[in-house]
Amino acid sequence: MKKTILLLLAALSAAGAFAAAPPALVPQPRLAVCDGDEGLQLADGVRISVPANNVVLFRVAEQFAQWMEREAGLRLAVAESDGPLRLTLDESLGAEAYRLTVGPDGLLVEGGTEAGVFYGLQSLRQLVSQYGTALPALRIEDEPTFAYRGTMLDCCRHFFTVDEVKTFIDILALHKINRFHWHLTDDQGWRIEILRYPELTRVGAHRAETVLGNNSAAYDGKPYGGYYTQRQVRDVVAYAAERFITVVPEIEMPGHASAALASYPWLGCAGEGYKVQTLWGVFPEVFCAGRDTTFEFMEEVLDEVIALFPSEYIHVGGDECPKESWKHCPECQRRIREEGLRDENELQSYFIHRIERWLNAHGRRLIGWDEILEGGISQSATIMSWRGAAGGIAAAKAGNHAIMTPNTHCYFDYYQTKDPRQEPWGIGGYVSVGKVYALDPYDQLTEAEHPFILGVQANLWTEYVAGMAHLQHMLLPRLAALAEVGWACDRRDMESFRVRLGRRAPGSMSGAATAVRPTSSTARTNNSDNSCKKTQIRPSV
Repeated sequence: MKKTILLLLAALSAAGAFAAAPPALVPQPRLAVCDGDEGLQLADGVRISVPANNVVLFRVAEQFAQWMEREAGLRLAVAESDGPLRLTLDESLGAEAYRLTVGPDGLLVEGGTEAGVFYGLQSLRQLVSQYGTALPALRIEDEPTFAYRGTMLDCCRHFFTVDEVKTFIDILALHKINRFHWHLTDDQGWRIEILRYPELTRVGAHRAETVLGNNSAAYDGKPYGGYYTQRQVRDVVAYAAERFITVVPEIEMPGHASAALASYPWLGCAGEGYKVQTLWGVFPEVFCAGRDTTFEFMEEVLDEVIALFPSEYIHVGGDECPKESWKHCPECQRRIREEGLRDENELQSYFIHRIERWLNAHGRRLIGWDEILEGGISQSATIMSWRGAAGGIAAAKAGNHAIMTPNTHCYFDYYQTKDPRQEPWGIGGYVSVGKVYALDPYDQLTEAEHPFILGVQANLWTEYVAGMAHLQHMLLPRLAALAEVGWACDRRDMESFRVRLGRRAPGSMSGAATAVRPTSSTARTNNSDNSCKKTQIRPSV
């Protein structure tokens, strides 16, 4: 028999329920208050209403209905007619801001844009996970601190399928992360199809074997490979866009180039003797900076990359580039002389500048790891500070934009606990949930320099992360801490975060079918010094 009752007054005191268990939302909203004495009971058949002709909100509503059926067993309908669960836009709100109101007459999610509505629904998913279908009356008003809230996944050291990448994106979306930094080329594998250069995937996407653990003398003897076709890349980019996540591709240069050089040896200074690396680390084989054919190659690769990724930013790596081969390469030394450069550091700067000019001419902007500061950078380049915070601090003081992703706080390939024997393989180091939460993106910067910090990012390198279960272990619950730094930096409280993290239903922040519970590192964290006071919303990037 078809249900006719769509909404019922909850058989509870909403104020009492709210007081007993206030919303356990991560990230912490700016305002969450009890808004009446009578709550709301959701039931099968409830209509989600969207404004007429807004196809984006219609799609967002359909996504939410799918989530509710999977996560709460609720079957909701989507319609443009009036319904008790309404999604709408309010241009007075910020672009990513939302307002969520629950009362006995219905539920309203308002956003400054469709992205704001989407983030409001992520909070609603968490509320349903916490309270079930009987929601207390409440009002939430929320907006993020930073416009750039990112997470990087390295698919070169270990390859993840399209479905696995989509699961990763779902986890980011639930945490209100809006940038997916996709590391696609490195020494151990080239993972993106380039039609002009098919050897990049025929040769460069495959290595002969893989080192076992951290023992350079032992290998598994098994060929390993994989890459994403351009059709698959478009699919992933579209999937992320539906979750208001921009995919930022990384094409490494001038170092970490072994897979490319093995594919096309003429790209290197020696012109021969290259292989796709089977060991982790930094290797001396780099792109030749003296030959124009190298830049023609890079530009043609990037031409296909920018056709696939609408992201304003293109990441070019620029890190860990040994320069010994340049010192002995006649072409590189000729370039140094002809361009009036002082040394190989300035040759790397020349390389990055030249690529940046090409990107700018094609309507894109360059991001690089903080090594691109060496030898000088243009005013328009953006720095991703990974070797601690020093690179980001230097960039901001020089008037360049920066994204804070220091390995001291944001490297999720490091262990979460002090005793590595409790965990699967990691690269080393120790970054607990509390350490992530304590990140101060404005450390050592004046208030006038704060606008140059665009946001924060977590990095998950995968030398020792070969599958999704391991990936989720490394990602969670630390991503929740990073999400709160990026979204709610100016209102963090470690004790509140710990309580909220513990109140969530198992798996409610995993974004995947497998429940991922906080590790013991959560309980051992200390209160952090929250120094992001008086933070203003950054312009969109």
